[in-house]
Amino acid sequence: MMRLTAEFWVHAYLARLRAQDIPAFVTAHGDDTAGAVLVKLNTLDGQATAYQRRFDLMTGARAWDTLMAGPDAEVDAAIARQRGFDADLWVVEVEDRAGRHLLDQPGLAD
Repeated sequence: MMRLTAEFWVHAYLARLRAQDIPAFVTAHGDDTAGAVLVKLNTLDGQATAYQRRFDLMTGARAWDTLMAGPDAEVDAAIARQRGFDADLWVVEVEDRAGRHLLDQPGLAD
């Protein structure tokens, strides 16, 4: 099974968000082909949630899990720690007061 490159996935995700008028931008550009992706949802009220993709070795399924949720500064610190472990990590920040991130839509776990 062919996997999408990280860069392709990020660009497709940003396009999907734009189509829903949800502002988002890349805050850390990781490795174009094999970099992992974190998504930070900023609800613009001082709170944020960071999501990371999880791979289930038993089923092969992918899903988005919460890495950290709480005050924006604490979520940023958790993301900085992750970037310290993985310089190839992409970070996409989504800004939406309603908390929409679209990660629960079909095709975004791939």
